[in-house]
This record gives sequence, C-alpha cells and structure tokens, in this order.
Amino acid sequence: MFDSKNDFALNKMDPEAIVCRSATGVHIRLTRKDFASDEEFHEWKELSDDDYYKMVNDGRDFYDNCISLNEALDSVGLSVEDVLLTPVLEQERQERRQACIGQIRNALTDKQYRRLCLYFLQGMTEREIAESEGVGQQRISVSISSGIKALKKSLKNF
Repeated sequence: MFDSKNDFALNKMDPEAIVCRSATGVHIRLTRKDFASDEEFHEWKELSDDDYYKMVNDGRDFYDNCISLNEALDSVGLSVEDVLLTPVLEQERQERRQACIGQIRNALTDKQYRRLCLYFLQGMTEREIAESEGVGQQRISVSISSGIKALKKSLKNF
C-alpha cells in the first residue's frame, strides 16, 4: 500500500508526466511537450521515478521502526509521579471517605442511617422499606426527610 499523496506515488501514477511539488504546494506537471524528444522525456521520467523511490525508501528504516504519535499516546504508562503519588493519594482518599462516613454516622440515628441506606443505596421505595420494617410509609418518609435535613446541616461545614 502506498501513500497517494507522496511525490513518488504522484509521479508514478502519471506515466505521461513528471510530477513534482512547487514551493507553494501546487503540483507541477512536465509533459513530453516540455522536452526536446521522447527519449529525453523518458530519461528524465526514469531519473525522477528512481530519485523519488530512493527518497521514500531512505526514510523507511526510521518510520518502519517507529510508532505513530497516536499509538505513542495510547501506550503511555504511568509517570514516575503517578507511581510515587498513587499510594499516597489513595490513602488520602480512603481517609477522607472514612471521615465522611463517620460524619454521616454521627449526624444520623441508627434508624435514619439504615433507612437512608435502603432508600438511596439499595433503591428501595418508602413503601418497600415500610413493609420490611412493619411500619407505615409516612413514618419512613418523615424519617428519611429528617435524615436528609440532618445530613445537610452536618455536611455543610465538612
């Protein structure tokens, strides 16, 4: 497979002209009419094909043994900072999590804590919680509402 935008491919795909780029990026086409004879055109066409071929192959060793920038970005591993800081940051995260859970536990009664966990973490409805505890749904609703209010007050300064 070849790159149809490189000079070698452009020159090779047009057997009736020598194709090259100008400084402006526009392609110049030298045809048989631009040469004194067909032999001269063929000689220069062959030379340009060979020259472009050599230029393409000269860079092949380097590019064939490299990976693209996208591949390099995808294959980047952890930096030294990440390796050194990850355990410290994880420990800090765990400590903050434990402090937050402690703050929540201190702000709520045991019933409020249990009911909020069932409601928010397990996705149970107020009616399901009421049925499982053998109490009225209104009692669960009041308990959850007051628990949320207590959490807002307690966690405001956390």
